Order: sequence, then structure tokens, then C-alpha cells
Amino acid sequence: MSDIPRRTASRTAKLAGLPLGVAGRAAAGWGRRLTGGDRDEISAQLAAKSAEQLFAVLGELKGGAMKFGQALSVFEAAIPDEFAEPYREALVKLQTAAPPMPRADVHHMLAEQFGRGWHARFQDFDDVPAASASIGQVHRAIWHDGREVAVKVQYPGAEEALRSDLRQLGRMSRLLQPLAPGLELKPLITELKNRMEEELDYRDEAAYQREFGAIYDGDENVVVPRVVASAPKAMVSEWVTGRPLSSVIRDGTRDERDAAGALLAEFHYSAPTRAHLLHSDPHPGNFGVLDDGRLLVLDFGAVARLPDGMPRELVQMTKFALEYRSADLMTLMRDAGFVLEGSRLDPEEAMGYLAPFTEPLRTEEFHFSRRWIQSQAERVGDLRNPEAATARQLNLPPQFLLVHRVTMGTLGILCQLDARVRLRDIVAAWQPELFDGGIPAAGE
Repeated sequence: MSDIPRRTASRTAKLAGLPLGVAGRAAAGWGRRLTGGDRDEISAQLAAKSAEQLFAVLGELKGGAMKFGQALSVFEAAIPDEFAEPYREALVKLQTAAPPMPRADVHHMLAEQFGRGWHARFQDFDDVPAASASIGQVHRAIWHDGREVAVKVQYPGAEEALRSDLRQLGRMSRLLQPLAPGLELKPLITELKNRMEEELDYRDEAAYQREFGAIYDGDENVVVPRVVASAPKAMVSEWVTGRPLSSVIRDGTRDERDAAGALLAEFHYSAPTRAHLLHSDPHPGNFGVLDDGRLLVLDFGAVARLPDGMPRELVQMTKFALEYRSADLMTLMRDAGFVLEGSRLDPEEAMGYLAPFTEPLRTEEFHFSRRWIQSQAERVGDLRNPEAATARQLNLPPQFLLVHRVTMGTLGILCQLDARVRLRDIVAAWQPELFDGGIPAAGE
């Protein structure tokens, strides 16, 4: 039976080949430059080949390797253009595509999950997958009552592959760092490892999807497909057709990109208050736009419960940064564990580090651009900048890691969209305490 490549040695060798391949091509390129080759042309060729290898390896391995690639794809807007351009298409492909599972494996898995008579549940079933993802693929079908449905089937061996990949990627985070200049990969991989258990049982995903569906039923901005049936490694939900968000990013008009950005921001900031839940897998492959303008939300495998809504500490930190209350900000950060023990971080240094991240909340409408998010990544990632020294004195407590990653991922998508969004109005509707003292303009 064909499935995800499961042998740890084989998977490890392929993953290890990523940074080694980058290093080898860099050495070869340096030799060609010494013999008179054009620097820019050689660099472009090397980056393109590295991107091709990245997609081929992560896509083939699926599992945790592909999940890492999908998470990384959200942040490509923050990577400087000279590095990002060749990787952009390869990473975005990982949001929606991967080599398909053989027909026999699909049928075997459905028989295992829904019984040998599983065919009787459907009027029709398309053996060609409509979409593929990190641990499963989706087939289009007609349910026995005539409804068009999406059937999500987990790859055989997904659990073992997920564990193996994320364990190996964690060990290799430093070597993989050249694939994403300016981004911290180790915390991202750690957080993915912490969440993986929840994604392996589709019954949990179905339960979350039903919860979201009930909260947003009839909503004028958001559509969540109804769940029809579920099992540990397969689930069925109603098929809803929408334009993929990746298509809007690639060739949407200004109005379409602005509208999609507003919808995504509204969903991200409303869910913790409305549903006490947070959709925790923000990449364009999980969202679409319907013909009537509503946001289609898919894939509820990674969801965080927030019983009290957005964590109070994060909201309060944002408020203090907005109001330039450096002393209050520092006290809160130390009390909540955001400052490393023994650090002598000055309150004004902390303010200087955090205040630029509040820019989108200081104006009626903010333009989320690649240049903006790149400037933030350069500011805190360039060791020559004072902000980088500040960052080394800070800590992100584990209980806030997921919310931070999802928020930054959402902002990354807004920058991919190049969207102009009235974010302040959206956030004020769901976190009004942020603005009860008014909002000082930038520089005040």
C-alpha cells in the first residue's frame, strides 16, 4: 500500500538535503562568480533552484515537512524581495497542492473509516482529489441525499510522518534558517509540534467546525461549510465554491484585495469574542471569497480555545504601546513573563521595539504592504539595529505563542494582499477597551 514516505532515515535524509543543497549551490555559485559570471544572474538561478527543491521535498514528504512549508508561506511577505521572489511561487503552491494519494489508498481509508459499504453513502465520488494538504486530501462527491460534499481523507502514515518531520525540523532549525532570512524558525516549529495532536483526529476538527458554523450561521461576512459526517481519519462537509484567496493575492483588483483583507481581519479579531475560539491555521489555502462577497473559511484542524477571549495581557500591552505608556508597559511585560530574568531592559527601549507594530491601529485606514512587514522584520532581525538587541532580552511565554503566531500570520496575509484595511474600526468593535482613552496619532 502506497502512503506518505514513512521511514525516518529516508525522510531525514531528504530534509537534510534542503540546507545542504542551498549551501552547495552557494559554493558553486561563488566559484562561477570568481570565473567572471554575472552575480545577479547566478544568484537568481541559485535561488530558483533552491525554491524548486524546497517545493519538491516538502510537497513529496507531506506531513510535518509540508505543514512547516505552509506555515512559512504566510510569512514570505516579510522576506526581503531579493530572497523572496524565487521562493514565492514554490511556497504558495504548498498552500493548496501536493502529490496525490493513489486511488486504492483512498478507498481503503474510506472503508476503514466508514465501513466496507462506504460507497452507498454517496451517489457519486470523484477519485481525483480536488485539493491536497499536509496530512490529507479532499475529494469532491455527491452525498446520498443529493448534496455536493467535500470528503477529506487522511494520508496513511500521517501521524508517524508528522512526528518524525517536526522532530527533525526542530533539530535542523538553524541549518534551515537561510531559507527564511529575517524569520525565527525554531519557535514556529515548536508551536507546530505542540499543536499536531489536535489535527490528527478529524472528529475534533469536525466538532470545531460545527462550533464555528453555529456561531457564524447566517453571518453577512463569513461562511463555514456544514459538517455532514466524521470519523477519526475522514470527514465529510458540504461543498462550498469560492475563489481561493491565493487567486485574489495573485491577480485581484485593488477593491477585491481590500475587501478580502477586511473580511479576513474581521474574522480573526471577532472569533475570540464571538466564539471564544481562534482559527489557528492562517494561510491562503484555508480561505476563499464567495460570489456574494462573503469569506469562506476552511480547515478547522488547528483551533485554540480562548474562554476569556483574546488574552488580557496582550490586549493591555497593545493599549499601553498605543498610548506610549512605557513604564506601565514594562511593568506588565515583566509580570507576564515577556522579559527575560536578569534583563536590564529600559522601558523606552521596550516601547521603541513594540510601538511600530501598533501603526495599523493609529490611522483610520492602513496599507498593509510587503515593504511595511519587511521593514518590521529588518528592524528586529538585523543584528546591527538596536531593536535586535532589545529582542534578545524579550521572551514569548508559551501560553501566548499561538495567538501571537496566528495574529502575525494574519497580518502577513494582509501584506500579501497589499490590502488597505480600516483595522482600527475592526479591532475597536471587538476590543473596545483598547481605545477607551482615545488614540494618540503616530509621533505624539
